[in-house]
Amino acid sequence: MSVVNYRCPKCSSPHSVGVDKIFDGRLIFRCAKCKICSIVPAPGSIDEAYLDFLDRFESGSGVADASDLKLLMEQERIIRPAKEIDALMASANAAGDPLLEDLLRSQQDYVVDFQAIEEPPPEFGSNIEDLPVDEAIISALKAKKIERLYSFQEQAIRKILQGNDVVITAPTASGKTEAFCIPVLQKIAEELPRFGSLRTGEGSSKVSAIFIYPTKALSRDQLPKIKELAEPLGAMVAVLDGDTPEKERTSIMDSPPDVIVTNFDVLHYHMMHRTKFSRMIRTARFLVVDEAHVYTGVFGANVHHIIARLERLAGRKLQVIAASATLPNADEFCQTLFGRKMHIVQGRGRRGRINLAIIFPSLRSYRSLALDLLRQTTKRKHKTIAFASSHLGSELMAFYGSRQGVSIRVHRAGLPPALRKEIEQQFKSGQLAAISATPTLELGIDIGDVDAIISNIVPVNRLTQRIGRAARRGQQGYAFLALGNDPISQYYKMHPADYLADHEYAYTDPANPFVQEYQVLAMACDRPLSMAESKPVWNVLQKLVSKGVVKTVRERFVPDLKQAMKMLNEYSIRGIGSRVDIKFNKKIIGDRSLPQALEELHPNAIYFLAGRRYKVQELHFEPNSQPYAELAVIPSDYPYYTKALTDEWPSILEVYEKKVVFGIEVAYCALKIQKRVLGYANIEIGQEVVQGKKVVLDKPLEFEFVTKGSVFRAPRPVDILQKVDDEQYVEMSGFHASEHVIIEGSAMITGGASQDLGGISLGSSGLIFVYDGSIGGNGASRALFDRLDKAFGRALRILSECPCKSESGCPRCTYSYRCGNNNEYLHKLAAIEVMNRVVEGERTEIGDRIAGDRALV
Repeated sequence: MSVVNYRCPKCSSPHSVGVDKIFDGRLIFRCAKCKICSIVPAPGSIDEAYLDFLDRFESGSGVADASDLKLLMEQERIIRPAKEIDALMASANAAGDPLLEDLLRSQQDYVVDFQAIEEPPPEFGSNIEDLPVDEAIISALKAKKIERLYSFQEQAIRKILQGNDVVITAPTASGKTEAFCIPVLQKIAEELPRFGSLRTGEGSSKVSAIFIYPTKALSRDQLPKIKELAEPLGAMVAVLDGDTPEKERTSIMDSPPDVIVTNFDVLHYHMMHRTKFSRMIRTARFLVVDEAHVYTGVFGANVHHIIARLERLAGRKLQVIAASATLPNADEFCQTLFGRKMHIVQGRGRRGRINLAIIFPSLRSYRSLALDLLRQTTKRKHKTIAFASSHLGSELMAFYGSRQGVSIRVHRAGLPPALRKEIEQQFKSGQLAAISATPTLELGIDIGDVDAIISNIVPVNRLTQRIGRAARRGQQGYAFLALGNDPISQYYKMHPADYLADHEYAYTDPANPFVQEYQVLAMACDRPLSMAESKPVWNVLQKLVSKGVVKTVRERFVPDLKQAMKMLNEYSIRGIGSRVDIKFNKKIIGDRSLPQALEELHPNAIYFLAGRRYKVQELHFEPNSQPYAELAVIPSDYPYYTKALTDEWPSILEVYEKKVVFGIEVAYCALKIQKRVLGYANIEIGQEVVQGKKVVLDKPLEFEFVTKGSVFRAPRPVDILQKVDDEQYVEMSGFHASEHVIIEGSAMITGGASQDLGGISLGSSGLIFVYDGSIGGNGASRALFDRLDKAFGRALRILSECPCKSESGCPRCTYSYRCGNNNEYLHKLAAIEVMNRVVEGERTEIGDRIAGDRALV
């Protein structure tokens, strides 16, 4: 309790009334002497709330004795009643566990759910001697002390040996690698000249299989497992990607291995540049794609076309084998991704009991809850991974954790590979108690024993994958889903069953015109297209011809290589785009992708890197040169970090599709976003609130990028406008709040992709744009476009159910931490009317005035 300068209305004691903040915008007033208390909505300032407290006391309603405060908080669902927690723990046979007792009974949080996850062990299949594979494989398995495979592994092996295209879904570390390696290597070995005789380890000098992993780190992590099975057969395996040294690369080209381990970025680049590597892989007969769930959205659409291009060059259909830890819609998704019907093999993994708690922070912030979870797990010697969805989130967790004595480091993309490997080894050896990670560690990199998982809010199947990291050795594990101070967390607190039902269904659209244009151009660069080949992509080719990047020569479509490469080299198949290098003492120590880099690396920005803070001395962002930011150290007691102030302007380049949702016309488009970083605000460490004046940059940073997104016109909040003086301000603020809650409330509907979305509400016009925040797009806005009816309904419930009374709303309904003007100009009641009118079917049309070079309001 923080005592402030308020007098108690009952005992008249000065300075005795303290105020506790509830993060839904309400306040708890308590007198330290006579013990009266009340829970009061905060319509504006604390002073206004105090006047409400006085009114309640005088009227004799809404004020109770402090002994009743706990009951009052239970009734208001601020904390969970002790009897309900007793029942939850008893049903899970967890009563008396010191860690769980401390965390679930803190009386600072609402325990949404608690359960023990105890899965039956996987079913075993035949003895390994009964498998139709070479003795060398059986010997290699015995050397690993494997006498029997799991039944799902045996099922996958037999289906793959029969020549089927197969997707294997099973938890992390359940044995998927053996399930696809054994049959593929068996089929390769049957063609080796030395098969059945003494093996020399010289390979066959042709690539038979391509193994694809989404990251270079995972390729190298899995390489020893593949070699263990391959080398006894005489099959050679090698990794070729951007980190492969030149000498090793030359050796691979001169003596191709039987199995090449790489990624889709490498395939895309080498095929369109017609390199020696692209010729080398044309002999492949097998394509193995691990972590298939990664290839969603635009990335997946590109992957679909890259596989088709590879098969075109190979002159045959490849046998495709995919594996994934989480794919609720594996059948549908993989058929779309790979362009063929796949046989599904499902398996379970072996792990110990997991105690899972879903916790909503009522009387503290999300970060305070997450840090408490981290302290409690590590002080009991539980090795812990704390997951965040953003770079900044992972850096802040490590920063605060280190300040509180936790041995923790950051593991995320953008850090040098050697540093990430060092962190993995330190955690594996026990030198580190915890890792603060982005989804980089959701993938199957081996980091040894994990006892506890702390996760921010993600779709339930992603949470299941993260939980799969814990208790792999059969020990008891702990998993905590820490809900946040945000609209979707508030929604799930009120509707927990919806969280368990909101699975992340993998989504990709190979027919995306934006992707098709680049991939057809790349296909022409691989090898000119004949007239017969051109029929399925005729319209795309005509567009490329009109742009002058493709021409017809002797009834073939041939690229203008100079113009084509200029266009293709600016395109990323992952929808990421260009990057800004981060330098310290003239050495590159990291990087960040555009356009996000401008918000984090503007002059004087405080940038977190590997758990430390730096100040950006200078940002070099000139045309036709690699951009980079120079960092300088700051004192450890420097009290702030920064948040960029931005504005954005959208232009519609092309409309792909239109539909009507309720009565609202919505268009899915190619967009150009003109983004400016105007300045920044300081946020005080530990307070998470803006402090002091905003700082305006001498010269705004400007950047344009092409992406994809949706646009619609929201209905006017006519009723509330009749009751206010400043109609334009209220209308504009209502549209702005509506844009926020549609995006924030769509998190899980879009598979947790809301963090990848940007939004723009154009003043009082009612036009709202929701777009992919990455160059070229990432698929999130398409996922929202497809489910917009559900997002509209959920946005209305979030606004209506939040108990805050502030005009602008609060962090749990209208605020967005991504907002470029710090959540100014929001109006909750106007947004409620807007969303009511949407779901009631009021009709709106986008209109013609937004077509052309710029959107006009």
